[in-house]
Amino acid sequence: MQTITIAEASELIRRKEVSPVELTTACLARIDELNPTINAFITVIHESALAEARAAEAEISAGNWRGPLHGIPIGLKDLIDTAGIKTTCGSALFADRVPTEDAYIVQRLKSAGAVLLGKQNMQEFAYGGTSTSSYFGPVRNPFDTDRIAGGSSGGSAAAVATGLCFGAIGTDTGGSVREPAAFCGIVGLKPTYGRVSVRGVFPLSPSLDHVGPLCRDVRDTALLLQAIAGYDKLDTTCVDWPVESYTETLRETTRPRIGIVRRPFFDNLDPEIATAIDVALKQIGNFASDISEIDLPATPAAVQGPEVWAIHAKSFSATPELYLPWIRARLKQAAAIDIVSYIEARQHLDRVRREIDEVFSRVDFLITPTTPVPPITIREALDMSPDPAGELWLRNTRPFNAYGLPTISIPCGFTRAGLPIGLQISAAHFCEAKLLAFAFACEQTYSRE
Repeated sequence: MQTITIAEASELIRRKEVSPVELTTACLARIDELNPTINAFITVIHESALAEARAAEAEISAGNWRGPLHGIPIGLKDLIDTAGIKTTCGSALFADRVPTEDAYIVQRLKSAGAVLLGKQNMQEFAYGGTSTSSYFGPVRNPFDTDRIAGGSSGGSAAAVATGLCFGAIGTDTGGSVREPAAFCGIVGLKPTYGRVSVRGVFPLSPSLDHVGPLCRDVRDTALLLQAIAGYDKLDTTCVDWPVESYTETLRETTRPRIGIVRRPFFDNLDPEIATAIDVALKQIGNFASDISEIDLPATPAAVQGPEVWAIHAKSFSATPELYLPWIRARLKQAAAIDIVSYIEARQHLDRVRREIDEVFSRVDFLITPTTPVPPITIREALDMSPDPAGELWLRNTRPFNAYGLPTISIPCGFTRAGLPIGLQISAAHFCEAKLLAFAFACEQTYSRE
């Protein structure tokens, strides 16, 4: 049961060959078995999940099937507000915080009939890419429990990879969906900036924050995006843009123009990652019309820090002891960035989000490795410097938050040590349907090898 996809489980439910209660019970049993080792969930809502599953089963039995997420157990990163359920952000500061209202995306998931299993572990306040610095302990990589799962949505990626849930919703400010997806051997999508509402999601850097799905394959990713994408007039960052049918367009085939972004994304690649990416590019070349090398505009560096500091300045000044050492050091660095640097960087961000559109007059998709290196050990992560420049595994993902482009990581092989490798693909703003169709074609090609 733990290896089937959302799409497969949904069809079994629709045909009444399996029930939402059976799926939910299986996930809860697996969480009880494996979570003590992986540490992917902070809060598991057993009774609530079973009640939602029973309600879904009754509706479906009565002929009221809501769609492909109806009765499907999923998880949420623990900075997404859930009414009456703790939302901790992985921090002692919020260890007992219980929101009174669901985040907008949670409302949409509930409307789609999804069953919420609980809240997933993460880097404290999402400020980092390892998910080791959490008040609730480090998340462990399912492929090697001595190594990081990536971050900051590490618990969400590890839970999906381990079969603790069928899919999850994470957040991505510098790669926090795509990097853990790559490290855990699953699919992670950062939609276009403004495609998915962030209302009710605790912010890291509002100019760069995105919400996106983590799933076992591209089709499931399309199903989850379909449920959460849409305009929210109460979210000032959300854009009123039509939502396409992401699943219906998956099999649309074209011969796309591919842009390979060498600098700096291919610099200092781990040799095994370099080999896997080369193999993937040769496979893609079989159905691309053109492959060329392309450069991208530089992105600003001083946007995230000041925005993070603005959010935490008051609470950090009052109770610094409630923050773990890693984020304390990061916040002190962020506080030192002057307002002139931030304003200049923010203006640069607006310009680069317009400039990047010109790239797509020459290519349809951009391709890079998701990460230049495999996951490090948890001990190495705990001992490393909090300097953001030290997180080499986020080097290739960060720029696409600045560009605001829809960007996906899909699996494309393993190292000799059995650690997953990710391929990163980007498309033009609001071209999620084309991006998912191309990623699906790549996925199908790999599966035939």
